[in-house]
Amino acid sequence: MENKIAQLFKNQSGPNLNVYFTAGFPELESTTTILQTLQEAGADLVEIGMPYSDPLADGPTIQQSNAVALRNGMSIKKLFAQLNNVRDTVTLPIILMGYLNPVLQYGFENFCREAARVGVDGLIIPDMPLIEYEEEYQAIFERYNLSAIFLITPQTSEDRIRKIDALTNSFIYMVSTASTTGNTVAGTDNQLAYFERIKQMNLKNPKLIGFGISDKKSFDLACRYAEGAIIGSAFIKVIQQPTGLQENIRDFIYLIKSGEEIFS
Repeated sequence: MENKIAQLFKNQSGPNLNVYFTAGFPELESTTTILQTLQEAGADLVEIGMPYSDPLADGPTIQQSNAVALRNGMSIKKLFAQLNNVRDTVTLPIILMGYLNPVLQYGFENFCREAARVGVDGLIIPDMPLIEYEEEYQAIFERYNLSAIFLITPQTSEDRIRKIDALTNSFIYMVSTASTTGNTVAGTDNQLAYFERIKQMNLKNPKLIGFGISDKKSFDLACRYAEGAIIGSAFIKVIQQPTGLQENIRDFIYLIKSGEEIFS
């Protein structure tokens, strides 16, 4: 049976908006409220970050959200408890993003089993080596109908991109820049050449562009070269506002998707 990520891309060619937020931020129990509000607001899929003390790929905004979530008491065990009944109300594809060490400490198969049980559809583990995935983890992902989502960057070789494409059954996470999260996609010549190069490879899997997508302009630019885009740091800044969490989420998603300012 196809999981929800594969179904989404089969039924909707784009533009797809994937929104990242850190579990347990801004408050420990914010997770399900944010998920439900994102669904109501029109997000297409959601990426939940599992907070980690050393998130290497992330810029200062997401690093700070990780630190706050950990201080709030967020853990993998707590996240699974929060997601326990989420499928009663949320039908969006749900992806967990995190680093390999906490997953290994939890127990890789135990982690995948629990993720599948609560309705998770895919995992992004940026520091999971491709060779280890093939030799050790792929069978576990398949056993629990979880998609493994891999990142490519402007420096990724064509051979590795083709390999990732062959191993993927959902989408490829196309990192817009060699830097960390939080920088803006400016549409430089180098960036556009990279986007065009990947587009011309005619990969079998859809692509979502992430890192630096922060507004309607950068979202639309990314969607000219891919089936959608991922917004993280800009969304973290929205939900860290002291009041109006749900209204702020709805306004932000509407702005990204329609480009119209909202005055309320």
